[in-house]
Amino acid sequence: MSITHARAGLLVVAVLAAGCASDDPAAEPAATSVPTEAPTTDVPDTAPLETQPSATEPVSTEAPTTEPSTTEVPVTEAPTTEAPTAPTYDFAAVGPIVEDFVAERGLNGAGLIIVDDADGVIHDDYWGEFDADRISLVASSSKMVTAGVLLRLQDDGVLDIDAPVADVAPWGAANPTVTTAQLLSNSAGLPGLGDGLAIPPYLCQYGAAGTMQQCVETIFTTTDDDDSVVPPDTEFDYGGAQWQVAGAVAELASGQSWAQLIDEIYVQPCALETLAFNNHFSQIGTGGFDYPAEFNGDPGTLQPTENPNMEGGMYVTTGDYAKLLLMHLRGGMCGDEMVLSQDSLDLMHADRIAEVYGADAYSPDTGYGMGWWIDRPSGRISDGGAYGSVPWLDLEDGYGAYLVIEADSSTGGELADLLFDVVDQAHAAAS
Repeated sequence: MSITHARAGLLVVAVLAAGCASDDPAAEPAATSVPTEAPTTDVPDTAPLETQPSATEPVSTEAPTTEPSTTEVPVTEAPTTEAPTAPTYDFAAVGPIVEDFVAERGLNGAGLIIVDDADGVIHDDYWGEFDADRISLVASSSKMVTAGVLLRLQDDGVLDIDAPVADVAPWGAANPTVTTAQLLSNSAGLPGLGDGLAIPPYLCQYGAAGTMQQCVETIFTTTDDDDSVVPPDTEFDYGGAQWQVAGAVAELASGQSWAQLIDEIYVQPCALETLAFNNHFSQIGTGGFDYPAEFNGDPGTLQPTENPNMEGGMYVTTGDYAKLLLMHLRGGMCGDEMVLSQDSLDLMHADRIAEVYGADAYSPDTGYGMGWWIDRPSGRISDGGAYGSVPWLDLEDGYGAYLVIEADSSTGGELADLLFDVVDQAHAAAS
């Protein structure tokens, strides 16, 4: 992720400055005492002679013996099959890099978890105040999660992401040609994160008061942005109010709140313990570029809201985020539960802005899908956040990683740049 992209993510925070045969022979039967005299019972004359016992020849008192069979039964041994050897992963080179970086930058710590499509979690490590249970705000690393909700609604047949928002939203007529796919690819024509800061009606997306529907109706119907709106699918303009609009579309199409959608689509199928959305921007923090230290891993510092921030309001642990990365690598499955279809994953991961209107994401080497930045030379996709979290996927090699710090986007991007090749080489060496 380039620093340019990272700085775009930082602006979010700035808003609120405003599962045989036995080998032993058969045992001989015991001898049985048989009477030597004919029985006193009269035998009928009509009985066959061979059935009448002789009175002069005693009946043998020993039962006949049966010789055991001398035929050997061959024993067939089951063929032995060696279990495949699991790859041995060695990420020893990672630790010193992160440890030195954390110390040099005076960070409170870091977390890193690496996953493989076949082997699951293959490495995790923590430094400083971080451990596996640390809950962090992740800012724009929320975007791929938000995009997934809208794609799941399309999988369920309740939304067409290529249809106008106006087909779902009563306020949609104000921008009648804008589609959900355009919203999720930062291509809706609405002012993005940077320019949107100067449009007062857009600022409700950073406030916990009211509802998402109230906020988005204000955003979508205002005339204050008339001089800045361009036709959709003509310019890439990252972030901002278009993401809040996407969340409102999801609520209207599904008839559920955002919290219900997150629980139904992600939390229950993937057995997540902490992932949730809020709108911390107006509740904690100084309004600058720094991570809001008041959060300190405790969602209890935030009041509930019906207007969660769609592009940057998620908090999560490393383990829960890793489960979502694995879902993206495993055809949309969390265990036996489908979260997203492969078709939906393909749409999210594809370089939509290049395919639809020949654009780039501020650099010829960078594209954008739906919630994912795309590094065109390497094919790596990522979703970095303003506070320094950097999730990434290598779809060709079948692995991904999630790096989290609690600082800023530029710092997280620098650390991720130090780790990309090291992680890639360690994964390749075990494959």
